[in-house]
Amino acid sequence: MINTPLVSVLMTVYNREEFISQAIDSVLKSTYQNWELILVDDGSTDKSLRIIRDYETHDNRIKVFQNKTNLGDYPNRNQAAAYAKGKYLKYVDADDMIYPYGLEQLVFYMEQFPEAGFGLCSLEQDLEKIFPFMLTPEQIYKRHYFEGKLVFHKAPLSSIIRKDVFKAVGGFANVRHFGDSDLWHRLSQRYPLVLMPHGIAWYRKTDGQEASVRRKNPLNRLKTIHSAYKHTVSDNSPLSRKEQEIMKVKFLKLEASAIIFGYRKFGWKKGQEMKKFSGLTYIDIIKNKLG
Repeated sequence: MINTPLVSVLMTVYNREEFISQAIDSVLKSTYQNWELILVDDGSTDKSLRIIRDYETHDNRIKVFQNKTNLGDYPNRNQAAAYAKGKYLKYVDADDMIYPYGLEQLVFYMEQFPEAGFGLCSLEQDLEKIFPFMLTPEQIYKRHYFEGKLVFHKAPLSSIIRKDVFKAVGGFANVRHFGDSDLWHRLSQRYPLVLMPHGIAWYRKTDGQEASVRRKNPLNRLKTIHSAYKHTVSDNSPLSRKEQEIMKVKFLKLEASAIIFGYRKFGWKKGQEMKKFSGLTYIDIIKNKLG
């Protein structure tokens, strides 16, 4: 018999009146029925709150909350998780959608690997294994950093997380633009990961999204690299000391490349800002870029 645990679908809301109905409707159309939808409005000034309140009156599985003050992206994701009662947390942003069979697939895959802490979908096809399959912490880090098969770049929409492990690692850090990458690194230090295929969730691209804002400032790229370094080269890292030494060199090259990209793409002022943040000298930057 297939297990049907409760899934807490978490939707953070901030001025998404244009798309919010489509996002909610995608959850309502789910073939998997054991879910609750938690919507947390972060001080919207448009009609978003009015729209989600209306949905709440028509389905008792939908619960709406409103923050007293604006928390911002990742803190509001933590707030939504605090209201959750499910075994699993599934983020569906207010301008994205999940396919009708999405929840059913996610639960089916996770329940096959009860020791796993979280799962990530929408990954490139693996040429050696068919999805789903599980990776240990060491395998996760090696896959991303040594095999060139990216894992830590996925957005919250691509994830399903056991609520107990989300709580155990403290949820998302209170940072902007790279909280998802930071969380995947921390979860992967302690828990196995299930990798899953495409076709479960649908991602929309708009100018108002955090991802769009992030790309406009190359300093965010540098901050993401620093965060990854902190988790990869540390006592908590599942990599060996030898592997961590290799990663030190790789991170320096990544940092140098990011700074040079900043100079070329965004000009001298932004490049100087990145150089100052990194602490590298001009010689360090050129040496690591060419080395």
